[in-house]
Amino acid sequence: MSSQGLEVIDHTVQLTHEWIKELAAKLGWADRKQVLMLLRTTLAGVRDMISPDEAAQLSAQLPLLVRGLFFEGWRPAQTHKRTRDDFVARIEANLGRDQEYQGPEDISEVFRLLNARISKGEVNDVRNALPADIRTLWPEP
Repeated sequence: MSSQGLEVIDHTVQLTHEWIKELAAKLGWADRKQVLMLLRTTLAGVRDMISPDEAAQLSAQLPLLVRGLFFEGWRPAQTHKRTRDDFVARIEANLGRDQEYQGPEDISEVFRLLNARISKGEVNDVRNALPADIRTLWPEP
């Protein structure tokens, strides 16, 4: 039991750390802040490529803290270029000059994490909502 009586907050912090730790291990990255940045910017990129309804359905399966990051700064009316190159470039722009980033394969690791952590049906719905060339980054569940 939480000493503050706020188990929901304790749980989401723990779950978020689990996601970051799992992704860091898959990536082989030491810098957890950069792991979180990769997760955050990849999710934001996906969010901007799918409908608001689909974004809401995906977010329902994210840890509460990650869900907040998913929606932070979202402008549903804003449009983005819908090509793989532009998707990858947006993510890379947010990572700065990270020494550990190895390119689109690292983005695919985020998608593998989602394959393992959210329902197969939701993964398929989101994947199918993405443009075909972006979908190539997301391995089938």
